[in-house]
Amino acid sequence: VSGASNGVYLNSAELYDPSAGVWMFTGSMNDARSWHTTSVLSNGTVLVSGGSNGVSLNSAELYDPSTRVWRSTGSMNSTRAFHRASVLSNGIVLVSGGSNGVYLNSAELYDPSTGVWMSTSSMNNARYRHTASILSNGRVLVSGGYNNVSGYLNSAELYDL
Repeated sequence: VSGASNGVYLNSAELYDPSAGVWMFTGSMNDARSWHTTSVLSNGTVLVSGGSNGVSLNSAELYDPSTRVWRSTGSMNSTRAFHRASVLSNGIVLVSGGSNGVYLNSAELYDPSTGVWMSTSSMNNARYRHTASILSNGRVLVSGGYNNVSGYLNSAELYDL
């Protein structure tokens, strides 16, 4: 668990030990943020991307659980908060939608082996606070959310590599 928004943006992070039922502080992120995404990568590191600290962020950080240290990685092409991140079967991370003052239909891919973000095809609808689910066939089902044209969305889209 990392970041927060209760009028204050945090860079702190905490780990939960289910066997002991306790929370403990770990290393702090480089940027205070809320409304970001957190993804566990195939190598066990944790990717935190985007969010807000009063303004939308494009920064991303990696957390190494073995050292409890955060380090910066490549920045996203767009600032975004309220987006979704999905770790694909090939280890690449798909980030979709969100908001940075405008609702976004853009998507980008993060390659953990290079630390580089690249743009990919945009969604048909701008959406934020949506869901993104990885299906058994490897596709990502993006559904719901909100935008300023349609309001609450009842539509869904599929992302396929």
